[in-house]
Amino acid sequence: MRELTAEPVTGPVAHHGEGPVWHPSYAGVRWVDMLAGDILELAGDEVRRTHVAVVAAAFRPRRGGGTVLAGERSLLLLDDDLRCERDLGPVWSDPGIRFNEGACMPDGAFWCGSMAYDERPGAGTLYRLDPDLTVAPVLTGVTVSNGLGVDPTGTRAYYNDTPAGHVAVFDLDAGPSSLRPFAEVGDGHPDGLTVDAEGGVWVALWEGSAVLRFTPDGRLDARVRLPVSRVTACTFGGPGLDTLYVTTSAEGVTPGAEPLAGALFAVVPGVRGLPVLEFAG
Repeated sequence: MRELTAEPVTGPVAHHGEGPVWHPSYAGVRWVDMLAGDILELAGDEVRRTHVAVVAAAFRPRRGGGTVLAGERSLLLLDDDLRCERDLGPVWSDPGIRFNEGACMPDGAFWCGSMAYDERPGAGTLYRLDPDLTVAPVLTGVTVSNGLGVDPTGTRAYYNDTPAGHVAVFDLDAGPSSLRPFAEVGDGHPDGLTVDAEGGVWVALWEGSAVLRFTPDGRLDARVRLPVSRVTACTFGGPGLDTLYVTTSAEGVTPGAEPLAGALFAVVPGVRGLPVLEFAG
C-alpha cells in the first residue's frame, strides 16, 4: 500500500471546511466553510471568502453558468458572482435538520443529503434536484448523509452514511435501492469522497487523520496522511486534475491542539481525477 502525505496550502481558514470543487471557470479550487455559510476560493496565494447562506452545505457548477447550492434547508441557484438568483424554498420544515453533502449525477441532477444537528439516527434523507427544479427523496432513514461520487463509466455511485462505518455503492439504473457495502474504512469515519479516472475511490476520514484510496474492487490501495484528525472531503483539481485537494475541520477540536485544523491540504498522488459533473438546471 502506498503511503502519501498531504501538505497545507492555506492556514486554518475554515472552522468546518468541506465540499471542495474544481471547475475550469474558477480561479482555483473552491470549498465551503459550511456552518459559516461561506464559499472559499483559492486564487493564487489568496483565499477569497463569499457569504452565500446561513449554511453552505454543498455546491456544484451549473452547465449554463452559476452555481447550485444546498443551504440549510433550501436549494438555491446562484449567478457567476455567487449572488442568489433564486431560492427554491425549504425542502422540509424541521429546523433541527440541515443539508450536508451532495454531488451531481451524469443526467445533470443534483443529489444532496441531510442530517440532524444532533445526529439522531435515521433523521436524514438523500434528495434529488432535477434540472426542471423539482425535488424528490431518493433514500430515507440515513443518519449523516455524506460523500457521494460517480465512477468513470457513469453506471455506479459511491455513498457514505457516516455512522455506517463503510463506503457503500449502488447501480445508477437501479438507484439507492441497490445500495450495498463496498469497503470498510477501519479507523475513523467515512466522510466526503471522490472518484479518480481509474475508478479508485478516495475517502476522507473524520477522526481518522487520513484519506484512503480503494481500488474499484474495494481493496485498500493508498493512504494519504494529514496532521489533523477531522478530515472532511477531497477532490481532484488543477488544470490536469492531478492534485488531490483535501478539506479539514476545527469543529470540536480543542483550541490549540491541532494548529492546522481547518486548513486546505494538497497532494499529487500519481493519478488524475474526473471533471466535476455539472447541474443541468
